[in-house]
Amino acid sequence: MSSGQKPEYPEQADSGYSRRGFLRGVGVTGGTALGTGLLEDAIQAAPSTGVAGPSAVPVTLQINGKPHTVSLEPRITLLDALRDYLDLTGAKRVCDRGTCGACTVMMDGKAVYSCSVLAIDAQGKDIRTIESLSEGGVMHPLVKAFVDHDAQQCGFCTPGFVMAAKAFIDHHPNATETQVKEGLNGNLCRCGTYMGVRKAVVEAARHAKGGQHA
Repeated sequence: MSSGQKPEYPEQADSGYSRRGFLRGVGVTGGTALGTGLLEDAIQAAPSTGVAGPSAVPVTLQINGKPHTVSLEPRITLLDALRDYLDLTGAKRVCDRGTCGACTVMMDGKAVYSCSVLAIDAQGKDIRTIESLSEGGVMHPLVKAFVDHDAQQCGFCTPGFVMAAKAFIDHHPNATETQVKEGLNGNLCRCGTYMGVRKAVVEAARHAKGGQHA
């Protein structure tokens, strides 16, 4: 290449775009991005999705083995749907930001913070709340173990602990107290009944292995 000769930059034909095309498509004037080019192409190529709301829409939730259809705004959380629309008040609102676990329920077999799940996104999921453990008026072995080991004081966090423990036991039936401590570290007890909780969960796991608890 002779001195002063401008180098040639090949167009990127394989990608469909070139540096020159990009510069033609997007300009900058006064700090404001203008133009169509790549930005418009990207917007046009984005898949369109159905938008629900902002007004109330029908939402069907499968809770404790039964379908419940309610009219909810898409912004309503699963916790609010349970408490305010379905009168299932076992899950408690405490921190309301997904840190304490008082609102824990089971969804498709996993423990989740219901304050951090939109009700509309929970459709089609198998949701289990603390109320599912008291059907028929018979105390569930896990609940009985919490009582026997004084695993509750004020009781506000207890439903969340019980549901987190249920999900944990279902997946770890041979857990030790140390493993239970790690497995339930997403739930907080302001009364400090952690030792009772751990002993209760280990005892309930023994019942589960013996076939006394579904």
